Amino acid sequence: MELRHLRYFVAVAEELSFTRAAERLHIGQPPLSQQIQALEAEIGAKLLERNKRRVLLTEAGRLFLADARRMLALAEQAKETAHRAHMGEAGELRVGFTFSTPFTPLFAKVVRRYRQAYPRVLLSFQEMTTLHQLAKIEARELDVGFVRPASMQLPHKVALTKLRSDPLRLVLPTDSPLARQESIAVKDLAGQAFVVFPKDAGTGIYHQIFELCRAAGFTPHIAMEAGEPSTIIGLVAAGCGISVLPGSFEGIHMEGVVYRPLADPEATTSMLLARHTEGGGPLAEAFVALARAAAEEH
Repeated sequence: MELRHLRYFVAVAEELSFTRAAERLHIGQPPLSQQIQALEAEIGAKLLERNKRRVLLTEAGRLFLADARRMLALAEQAKETAHRAHMGEAGELRVGFTFSTPFTPLFAKVVRRYRQAYPRVLLSFQEMTTLHQLAKIEARELDVGFVRPASMQLPHKVALTKLRSDPLRLVLPTDSPLARQESIAVKDLAGQAFVVFPKDAGTGIYHQIFELCRAAGFTPHIAMEAGEPSTIIGLVAAGCGISVLPGSFEGIHMEGVVYRPLADPEATTSMLLARHTEGGGPLAEAFVALARAAAEEH
């Protein structure tokens, strides 16, 4: 059974005339009659009662008409969905993001605008570290990802677009003598106990802290490690040490903690958008274009 057979039958059923249905379909009446007979033979039921004066639907034809209309509507919907997906207007887009991303206004702006521009696209979000995102993008298990600079060589199949630079912030207990300063140099952190992400957590900040400290002439003393930024901030509040995190985490307000800028020019991090080098299709390309445009407004 082909869709054209359903269209032929619906036309005859609605017109109750082979002549008018043939005109509506822009085909000859004999071929139309042959196609309806072939459809009835395939179904094994008579759908139309016809004589020289009139055409009527049988009970089987009446029930089949309702189903035929639904199937034709579903076929049109499928065609429209496929077309929208091809144009980047429908489908599913898998978006990854790091722990700090939701605290950045740019993320909310990009997601809001994308949802407004492409309401038929289902956005699927996954929170994970930069290294895990890069691996999933290379494996085509993620379409785009908001990431921070990685401490490893970039996978061959992943491309990065820089969206913005963010300052790193020193996280201090409120009773720390350093908290009385408005800006602090990295060299002033020598001898301090640090609370950081684990080395193998997949974040770039661990290695960046070491690089900043070594450039300042010392190796940081790691007192504690924690896998969640809120836990790190909580441990700082508890007096377990200090930490360095992207400035977006200043949005986490916790009693017993203050944030201070680092004076060193190198104390910055970037927000990057990662995608597969071979492109992620129209959905991903539209997301990247929108994110670039939003980033340029800052």
